[in-house]
Amino acid sequence: MTILSIEGLTRQFKGLRAIQDLSFAVESKSITSIVGPNGAGKSTLFNMISGYLKPTAGHILFEGREITGKAPHLVCGMGIARAFQIAKPFPELSVEKNVLVAATFGRLGPRDRQATTEHAIEVCHLAEWRHQPASALSIGNLRRLELARAIAARPTLLLADEPCAGLNETETREVIDVLSTIRKSGVTVLLVEHDIKVVRRVSDRVIVIEAGRKIADGTASQVFSEQAVIDAYLGTAGA
Repeated sequence: MTILSIEGLTRQFKGLRAIQDLSFAVESKSITSIVGPNGAGKSTLFNMISGYLKPTAGHILFEGREITGKAPHLVCGMGIARAFQIAKPFPELSVEKNVLVAATFGRLGPRDRQATTEHAIEVCHLAEWRHQPASALSIGNLRRLELARAIAARPTLLLADEPCAGLNETETREVIDVLSTIRKSGVTVLLVEHDIKVVRRVSDRVIVIEAGRKIADGTASQVFSEQAVIDAYLGTAGA
């Protein structure tokens, strides 16, 4: 079942076309990764899906409903949450209170804030730090707090923006485990990630874009063996 459909999406910034006639669909309860070189248009794509930018042309459908150009709070209320690469929690609040704030907002409908908070903390393996202020957390724990705050919004689709960037091997494994657990809980994940090892390990499907256009779409083993992807993104066949 398709949860997100991108149809002919285009975004023009004066003389620059950041996204060009991009189309793909995301299957429910999957992890789909968007990869590509710097400047490929990945952040622009996420900004349009989450409502921060309006497309120049094209359509975005979420659970069969048009969300093209809707404001971010409306998109979030429909069930799309975004975890940003650079986490900006309330630094003086504890981990638990940061997540509790997020549980106040998000997808519309009945909610149990405390139960939602406990679930997000458990899924993201943050129980040990629940009473610590966010300002005391390591980069790895901050990334998991960012994921926990997004999950506390009770999404059916999570946009995860480079959650493993700059992490060491142990921290990366922890985030991979969190992403897998999120998917197993029934939340669909659309992931932007530069770490090819992470993409290979977690992705059901990989979409490669270059200069705003889709150049490959398939399993990780399929797309990373295509010459166009090697040329545009990996640089060499052995990368």
